[in-house]
Amino acid sequence: MLGPTMNSPACAFCQLARDRLWLETATTLTFLDGFPVTAGHTLVIPKRHVAALFDLPAEEQLSLWSQVAVVRQLLIEQYNPDGFNVGVNEGLAAGQTVPHAHIHVIPRRRGDVADPRGGVRWVIPAKAQYW
Repeated sequence: MLGPTMNSPACAFCQLARDRLWLETATTLTFLDGFPVTAGHTLVIPKRHVAALFDLPAEEQLSLWSQVAVVRQLLIEQYNPDGFNVGVNEGLAAGQTVPHAHIHVIPRRRGDVADPRGGVRWVIPAKAQYW
């Protein structure tokens, strides 16, 4: 267990091995995704176990987003991507598979898909192409 606020014995993120950690703050943990979409795909999570990002107090939400900005800059320095997708899956209907709030920071490169227009809109393919 990583700390006193990581309090769900059934949660994969609460039981994360310390050697997986990339960054840690008082309220957040950062680590590479175990099933990355691209090289550098990173997760930023709260130490507090909550299923939904919006179940966190406002100051902890702010801390998460501040850490996302730090991670983005580090990924730029390390991977030199051409862009990013940053996203949250909240609830089973949205595809959340680990019931611990987390933010995906996914570096993107020109040519990694044939036509990236629409970005996150592709979660519902029939609605993605609006142009």
